[in-house]
Amino acid sequence: MKEKDMKIINHLRRDARMPLTKMSRKTQIPVSTIFDKLKIFEEDLIIKHTTLIDFSKLGYYTRANIAFRVDREDKELLKKHLLKHTSINSVYRINNGYDFMIEAIFKQIKDIEDFTDEIEQKFKILDKKTYYIIEDLKKESFLTNADYF
Repeated sequence: MKEKDMKIINHLRRDARMPLTKMSRKTQIPVSTIFDKLKIFEEDLIIKHTTLIDFSKLGYYTRANIAFRVDREDKELLKKHLLKHTSINSVYRINNGYDFMIEAIFKQIKDIEDFTDEIEQKFKILDKKTYYIIEDLKKESFLTNADYF
């Protein structure tokens, strides 16, 4: 990827709402070029535009990453269940002895415990590991450092 493209991506990662005119001033790339590149990136590179939220300010104080190892015959059913569940922020297929890792967001710890109990009753869970998230130290910062470009 060209240095010009990486400069645009870098600025989009830091602030996707930045006006293109401001980005043009910061990158020394013409607005028309940035606009054209953005259209190309939206077709091929950008998955979705989104907003990072402080969930605790909405009353959701408990977050956890949970890894599940599930019996082969329940794998697809569990995947479908996790993908539909409203309290699951992210679902990943992983390796090293586990099948899925999720980021779950609930109001309190008891809610997560109830959720995992329900999962263990509905599906043949062979193992699970829960890691409660205490504090975000760094999040969504890959390719946001202007010093690289």
